[in-house]
Amino acid sequence: MKVKAIVIHLRRAVGRRPQVGRLQALLPFPVDVIDAVDGHALSGGAIRRVVAPQLHYPRYPFDLSPTEVACFLSHRKAWQQIVDEGLDAGLVAEDDAAIASPLFTDVVGVALDRLAPEEFVRFPHRERREQGAIVRRHGLGHVMEPSLPALGMVMQLVGREAARRLLQASQIFDRPVDSYVQMHWIHGARVLSARPIVVREIGGQLGGSVIHAPREGLFDKVVHEVQRPLLRLAVSIESTRHRRAA
Repeated sequence: MKVKAIVIHLRRAVGRRPQVGRLQALLPFPVDVIDAVDGHALSGGAIRRVVAPQLHYPRYPFDLSPTEVACFLSHRKAWQQIVDEGLDAGLVAEDDAAIASPLFTDVVGVALDRLAPEEFVRFPHRERREQGAIVRRHGLGHVMEPSLPALGMVMQLVGREAARRLLQASQIFDRPVDSYVQMHWIHGARVLSARPIVVREIGGQLGGSVIHAPREGLFDKVVHEVQRPLLRLAVSIESTRHRRAA
């Protein structure tokens, strides 16, 4: 199989360059480092060309920040490279990803074994109680199809057809990229999840997150805390409904 690792790196995040170097040395495939889209450089017009609030159901109730838009566009760059280069799959990693287990290569191998072109295999960085059927297993590693994928985009193995479908359906978007990936009925990729946990997110050790949320008043914070679980429930219900109809 023709597989490449693609590391998304924000050029101005100089504190993350050593970690990018470690990923280049440790990932089990040839590595390309691509420039992340910088939210600080996005104009209002550029954002309006790709964002349409409340485009999909369940409605996403929050405004996207420029850095959330930039993060989505950065992942689209990685997906586009997979398609353009005719890769069978790309192992896409953010620059704050770290290998956290000696089982990493084994689990990546299970994810890659019999990978269908439309599969998108997540490598979660924490246990989020995903539940679903196991679709393949080898040794201590397995891949499952969660009823509702968890959030986070630290590392994923993206098949070429999955990349094409994700690109096609996200020319305009209304929510962060990890929330979008949850909505398999919108983009048509098969979203899977690998176990055990073999990666971690170390942004806090590299100078913190490059995504800065806008300051909120107390009322806004309360509203967000109420809306988030309601959104998750609505997405879970919609996901179950579409899986049963398939």
